[in-house]
Amino acid sequence: MIFDILTLFPGMFHGPLNESILGKAQARGLVAVRVHNLRDYAPDRHQMTDDRPFGGGEGMVMKPEPIVHALEAVAPLGPPPRVVLLSPQGRLFDQETARRYSGLERLVLICGRYEGVDERIARYFVDEEISIGDYILTGGELAAMVVVDAVSRLIPGVLGNEASAEAESFREPVLEHPQYTRPQDFRGYRVPDVLLCGDHRRIARWRRRQALLRTRERRPDLFARLTLSEEDRALLNEGEDAP
Repeated sequence: MIFDILTLFPGMFHGPLNESILGKAQARGLVAVRVHNLRDYAPDRHQMTDDRPFGGGEGMVMKPEPIVHALEAVAPLGPPPRVVLLSPQGRLFDQETARRYSGLERLVLICGRYEGVDERIARYFVDEEISIGDYILTGGELAAMVVVDAVSRLIPGVLGNEASAEAESFREPVLEHPQYTRPQDFRGYRVPDVLLCGDHRRIARWRRRQALLRTRERRPDLFARLTLSEEDRALLNEGEDAP
């Protein structure tokens, strides 16, 4: 899959996208990340990419020309892309969106900055707007990294073990169960006995129950979307077990 990222700060991407799983995926040719500097597409010799908003107000707004020129330049560089603007006004990015994007051949991500992007970009030149959460970031670069990471790990071969992506949180709207590793006893805090019993069915039931309890307590919004089976209801009605 190809990611084309349009940004005013291409240097932000050099480290994060070349490390760990993403770095390995690019080395193996499973993912390609191409970062384009929007200043290179500004029509004037000063490479102006922002200006004051019409109607007055604080801050600066990203101009439409550099973005459209960049889109026109990168469009022929591969399969027809889906164009996404990272924006606080966008729909919330979630696992289902990541799964949908992972089936594409190519994704173009536009990183907003300052007070935002000229509205004509959002209205006429992109396919959708995406936000990664209800908080303020300095720009869309960090959001773009989140999207690339979340989508890439769903591409076959990127994780190496296909079961890993399937088993992780948000395959269904439920958080992951508690995880433990060695040592068995750390400063008096012990691993739950059930995980040491060797009974895989009992362990699976414990993990499922803990995942349901954790989701109900920490993310009631997710729990409300969960379709509980009869076995799930029975697990929730069992006596409380400490994780």
